[in-house]
Amino acid sequence: MSIYTETLYKNSTTNIPEFVLEGFTGIPAKYYGLVGTFFFFIYLMLASGNVFILVFVACEKSLQKPTYIIFCNLAISDLGFGTTTLPRIIAKYWMSEIISFNGCFTQMYFVHYFGTCTSFLMALMALDRFVAICNPLRYPVLITHTTIVILCSVLWIGNLLILGAITAYTLSVPYCGPNIIRHCYCDYISISNLACADITAIKATSFTIAMTVLWGPLFYIIFSYVAIIISVMKISNKDGRYKAFLTCTPQLFIICLYYLPRSFVYVTFSVGLRFETNLYIAMIMMYSLFPALINPLIYCFRTKEIKDTLMKKLKQRQVRVNRKGILT
Repeated sequence: MSIYTETLYKNSTTNIPEFVLEGFTGIPAKYYGLVGTFFFFIYLMLASGNVFILVFVACEKSLQKPTYIIFCNLAISDLGFGTTTLPRIIAKYWMSEIISFNGCFTQMYFVHYFGTCTSFLMALMALDRFVAICNPLRYPVLITHTTIVILCSVLWIGNLLILGAITAYTLSVPYCGPNIIRHCYCDYISISNLACADITAIKATSFTIAMTVLWGPLFYIIFSYVAIIISVMKISNKDGRYKAFLTCTPQLFIICLYYLPRSFVYVTFSVGLRFETNLYIAMIMMYSLFPALINPLIYCFRTKEIKDTLMKKLKQRQVRVNRKGILT
């Protein structure tokens, strides 16, 4: 925690030592174990898929290209988001729904940090595809290892500062009760609703930042895919057009799922609208965890180069097993 944040914390009149994560309502306590187990398996799948991508790309030199550097950064962001949220959700249903004041704000910081990083990484991925399809001759010059590493570094470091400012703003107001968070984990909307002071200015500032980091990348992604679609339509070969659309469609689905519901939630919060608790949580869970869960499938396992490399490795392993069986 920075000196500035510590000062804000000490100067506020906060007297809540902890928060209570309400989570889904209406679930009998006897089913908490099953709910926790469900989220545990979701975390296992999310972690396994993204760790596999990281290890596979790191071990396979033929895949160490700019596109796959972006894939790996996205996998790190998805893994970070899942690790920030899901263990706490599991703990709520397996152990305790209590989370400390500092623990809640720490979780809020990383929830939005990894979410913001994912937003910019999707825009960076759209840039990569835009140059590759619309300007393929200049792709090796424009999209290099150095360029991608620099852009990713700026992205990770810059978002540290952006989210630090939002967290400091949120810490600057008092929280004197109630302390029940209408969510399974701590996020900005849930926490700021519990403030005991007028947060109009803070809400306006945070909303502006949130919409900038959401809509800025989204508008660029829309521009990129419109240009890509126009380029694809110029392809005379029908099979080529079909393959291009087949590649873009799942990515567009994930982009819509990630950006549109998230923007809707932030806009409705800014104008004071409220949803039924279970609907609100389910909507946030869907757009937060589902993309992180299936991104390895959409961006990597549907990529021909990765599939070909993986199949080659599996065939080589099968050959070694068969030879070993013959020798024995």
